[in-house]
Amino acid sequence: MDIVTTQAAIVEGPGVPFEVHDVTLDEPRAGEVLVRIVAAGVCHTDLGMQAAGMPYKLPVILGHEGAGVVQSTGPGIDKVAPGDKVLLSFTSCGACASCRGGHPAYCDTWVTRNLRTGLREDGTPVARRRGQPVAARFFGQSSFATHAVVDERSIVKVDPDADLSLLAPLGCGVQTGVGAVWKVLCPEPGQTLAVFGCGAVGMSAIMAAALLPLEAIVAVDRVSERLDLARGLGATHVIDTRTCDVREVIAQITQGRGIDQAVETTASPQVLRTSIDALAVRGTCAVVGAPRPGTEASFDVSGMLPGKQIVGVTLGDAEPETFLPMLVKLHAQGRLPIEKLVRYYPLADLNRAAQDMRAGRTIKPVIRF
Repeated sequence: MDIVTTQAAIVEGPGVPFEVHDVTLDEPRAGEVLVRIVAAGVCHTDLGMQAAGMPYKLPVILGHEGAGVVQSTGPGIDKVAPGDKVLLSFTSCGACASCRGGHPAYCDTWVTRNLRTGLREDGTPVARRRGQPVAARFFGQSSFATHAVVDERSIVKVDPDADLSLLAPLGCGVQTGVGAVWKVLCPEPGQTLAVFGCGAVGMSAIMAAALLPLEAIVAVDRVSERLDLARGLGATHVIDTRTCDVREVIAQITQGRGIDQAVETTASPQVLRTSIDALAVRGTCAVVGAPRPGTEASFDVSGMLPGKQIVGVTLGDAEPETFLPMLVKLHAQGRLPIEKLVRYYPLADLNRAAQDMRAGRTIKPVIRF
């Protein structure tokens, strides 16, 4: 039974701008929760889907950094109740070996549940426009809407005084950057780390690295304003790729050793190659940026033999149920100043937010409802 009419930003076709329409949502079923969305961060993954860089049914409601208030719950839900404030993240099955082992970002069914069908497992839609199905359930949520029927495993309860408008980006971008440093790379005291690309993920990685006893934290970007902010967030060195040779500067910073750890966020094969070449002996590059499927990159095989490693990272290899509350606490303590990344837009200006993000004018747009 349809229980609510909501406004949602819909993508009609590849490369088509977001358009706001009235949409009806089904009543939440077992394992589902109806959430009134307060805010939703805009991520490059949303923009990649809008440009049809990844497979998904159309028309579709995107958005996967939602935050809101529980309105109602489906049968059997006991982790949240109406009135609870929640952050939204990705979904997973909860039963496969990766989920049971605390790595739900590598769930056996992750791609299908988060990126593919836009329908429930039984093939029924969550959302309809004028009676016709609209793909939803993007990352278990589709939060570019005033309400969303959300998968239970996408939901993380937070304190009643939580600032949802500010904390919404924790569900993807911030979680990814912090997790890449703390959970995947795990740099040792005195090591060096470079972040390639100072968007929301890269800045989050820098903030995470700044809380560790590292010898050097190097921010690499081509936008001077972002490099200035990166320095303010904890980078000890910055490299402007418009004016400097990255490998030469990293060699100077590390006395010729190379960088111990690298986080590559740009999704550029050329930048990835640079980050690999800049690694020290036994150095590791965490690949976070997601280009179009099928994109290939090259590297010098002989250069890998001195123990270099390349590791792919999804959502920081984080388990949202425990990781997001930790990030909320760090922000409350003033140790994760994500407010320096955020700029707010209304839903009607979602296309402008996307343009500002692509142009580098805004690091983390957040849609407030």
